[in-house]
Amino acid sequence: MTAAPVPRLSVDIVSDVMCPWCIIGWLKFETVMAHFAGRLDFRVQWHPFELNPGMPREGEDAAEHVIRKYGITPEQSRANRDRMAGIAADLGFTFNRGPGFRMRNSFDAHRLLTWAGALEAPDQTEPTGVQTALKLALFRAHFTDNRDVSDQDVLTDVAASVGLPADRAAAILASDDYAEMVRTEEAYWAEQNITGVPAFILDGRMLIPGAQDPEAFIRVIERKVLADAA
Repeated sequence: MTAAPVPRLSVDIVSDVMCPWCIIGWLKFETVMAHFAGRLDFRVQWHPFELNPGMPREGEDAAEHVIRKYGITPEQSRANRDRMAGIAADLGFTFNRGPGFRMRNSFDAHRLLTWAGALEAPDQTEPTGVQTALKLALFRAHFTDNRDVSDQDVLTDVAASVGLPADRAAAILASDDYAEMVRTEEAYWAEQNITGVPAFILDGRMLIPGAQDPEAFIRVIERKVLADAA
C-alpha cells in the first residue's frame, strides 16, 4: 500500500532584515515545523517589508533611531533591547547590539532575497531552501556580526556564504534588477493591511501577526489545516 502524501502548507512570511522580532518569530516557528514533522510539508517564502524605507545609506544609530521613532526614553529603549536579547538567546540566537550598532537601509537586501526566492519554483519536490538560508545569514550579519547589510560588498559576501553565485549577486546589486518586484510586493502587502512584521500567512488565507509563541500556530494548524485535510 502506498503511503498517503504529506499535505503541503504554504507559509508566506512578510519580514524585514532590520526587525529583531522577525528573527525571533522565525526561531519560534522552527519549533512549529518540528512539531509537525512528517505530518506537513512546509513551503516557506519570504516577502519584503521595509520598516524604514527612507533610511539613508549611512544608516542611523539604532538607539537614537528607536528613541526618536517611538518616543520612548533611553531607559525604556535599553530595557526593550535587553528583553529581546534574552528571548533571542533562549532560542539560540545572539543579539550583539553594542555601541555603534546602526539601523540600515534594507532595500538591496530585499532585492537579493527576491532573487533567491525566484530560484525556487513552488512546485519543486525538494526546494533548496536557499532563500531562507540567505534571510538567516542576513539576520546574523546584521544583529550578531554588526555588518553593514546595506553595503553591496557585504551583501555579495553574505549571498556567497549560502552558496549563491557571487558574480550574479554583485551584478544584481550593481543594477536595478528586482527593484520593481520588491516595490510591487511591498505595495501588495500594504494593500493586504500588513502594517507590521513579522506577519505569517498560512495556506494563503490565515494571517498570524507578530512573533507568536509556537502554541498559537499549532492551534491554528490543527484546527484549520489538518482538520480540513482529514
